[in-house]
Amino acid sequence: MPDAPTDAAARRAVAPVICYPTETLPQPDMPLLTAARETLTKTDEVTVPPREARCFEVPAGQFFRITSIEAPQVGDLNLHSAADVTERFYSGKARALHGTHLTTGDRMWSSFPHLRPMAMITHDTLGWYGIDEFGGSVHDVIGTRCDPYTHALLSGGGQYHHCCHSNLTRSLAAHLDIPRAEAEPLVHDVLNVFMCTGFTRDTGQYFMKASPVRPGDYLEFFAEIDLLGNLSACPGGDCSSEHSSDTASCHPLLVEVFRPVEGSLTGWQSPAVNGYDRSHGA
Repeated sequence: MPDAPTDAAARRAVAPVICYPTETLPQPDMPLLTAARETLTKTDEVTVPPREARCFEVPAGQFFRITSIEAPQVGDLNLHSAADVTERFYSGKARALHGTHLTTGDRMWSSFPHLRPMAMITHDTLGWYGIDEFGGSVHDVIGTRCDPYTHALLSGGGQYHHCCHSNLTRSLAAHLDIPRAEAEPLVHDVLNVFMCTGFTRDTGQYFMKASPVRPGDYLEFFAEIDLLGNLSACPGGDCSSEHSSDTASCHPLLVEVFRPVEGSLTGWQSPAVNGYDRSHGA
């Protein structure tokens, strides 16, 4: 290790600057959404089996809820525009704008060149967890999703087909009725629903720990555009030990879609695509 400079302490003491101050972001009308939540009627539900994924659709202006129904279980969530599946959730931008973990009031933003709100979290029954003594929190946008390529790399060539990446690929291919080879490039970095994660303070490594989720806990969203969702019930179960294996205890997840009463969202409009002119300069 190279010697530290004489002013090392002063260099480390430089105060951080928030990269993307969010005060100028368009703010959601939370009182309007809160009132609309009181009028919801369930219109659809999908049960996601353990170690599998399932797609679901949510029209703009409706709500959807992901619930742990039997025992602690984490889920990997992809979102696409229902009108154009190449417009999809951009976890890195959500992380840059809102932080490493999402909760009530945070938005899921779409990929370039669209960059607009896709969905907003309206209720989080794990909002009480905060950040623990290890630096862990829930609902992260730092992990990419467990995948068979990393599994093969770390296991000396092991072949495992129920990683979340593969689950999401199979589910999307079936829903769109396209070959898996066409669906796979559309699968993207996820919102790790209910997963408790962080970075170690000594080595900076990504860690997971047992999720604090209980049966009946849920994460609820408001669809800001017409959505195609894709949720995998992770093969890691509550992620207390390992993922990408058949040894963890895994359980189903429930997705429910709700419609508010007509007229309850008066004044709300689905966001347009990003206003940048895409000229990229001279």
